[in-house]
Amino acid sequence: MTDLVHPATAVAVSPASRNPALALLRAVARHRLASVGLVIIATLIIIAVFAPVLAPYSPFQQDLYHVLAPPSRLHLLGTDNLGRDLLSRLLYGARVSLLVGIVSSLVSAVIGVVIGLIAGFRGGMVDAIIMRITDAFLCFPPLIFILAMSAALGPGLQNVILAFALFGWTYFARLARGQVLLVRELPFIEAARSVGVPATRIMFRHILPNIVAPVLVAITIGIGGAILVESGVSFLGLGVQPPTASWGKELRVGFTYLEAAPLFSIAPGVMISLAIIAFNFVGDGLRDALDPRLRGANRVSR
Repeated sequence: MTDLVHPATAVAVSPASRNPALALLRAVARHRLASVGLVIIATLIIIAVFAPVLAPYSPFQQDLYHVLAPPSRLHLLGTDNLGRDLLSRLLYGARVSLLVGIVSSLVSAVIGVVIGLIAGFRGGMVDAIIMRITDAFLCFPPLIFILAMSAALGPGLQNVILAFALFGWTYFARLARGQVLLVRELPFIEAARSVGVPATRIMFRHILPNIVAPVLVAITIGIGGAILVESGVSFLGLGVQPPTASWGKELRVGFTYLEAAPLFSIAPGVMISLAIIAFNFVGDGLRDALDPRLRGANRVSR
């Protein structure tokens, strides 16, 4: 994740813009694939928020007369092995997958950026100790580490998010440290030090705004990765527990009935794929919008 963007990128928004966030959104929207990703993400968020209104049935309502039923007027995507409406469970499952992906990535980013700021700015022994701890975490494959943490903490939504956060901070720490090592040598940082500005103020007031661009890109792409790993954890039975609906959980149960009801597995798999692709598209658009060099190259190529 640390090589997602070129070092020392800066937010490429017009100084005349009164709302940098709106200017950035417009720049991302001009990116073709990113605009598609934004539409998909907005749709998924609407689905998650308004699931009680959009779902035709309760995700827990069983119809034992229509078990593993094919799509029909009563059940547009069919039913699962307990006769529950598959469309309703997918709509409610969006809440779990998006919540885990977004919250875990944000928590990881906050922890990792703070640690990376301290390591990069302090340097010396502090930097060496923090980076060796980070390297120790990175020795474990992400899925194996999260599975181990989920097994130790026990199944459940909160524990899954905590397991993600305990591992995901390492990528953000390395990314932030690399950016800090570049920014801390710039003249305005040296000037702040020379006039006695406290180290904490320099880190969070002067350095942090100058490294936020690659962190935003990493968060966006990290959300897609978190959704994928959460689906894998739920598929293996260590995520949210029944009867809570989750895309990974639906995929796991549907896999058992793949021949009898293929849509039972295909539908959640499509939802997972769409979410991951959408966040990666937006991440690419953010990277191009926040890096003037990439933005110029794309403009020439078009």
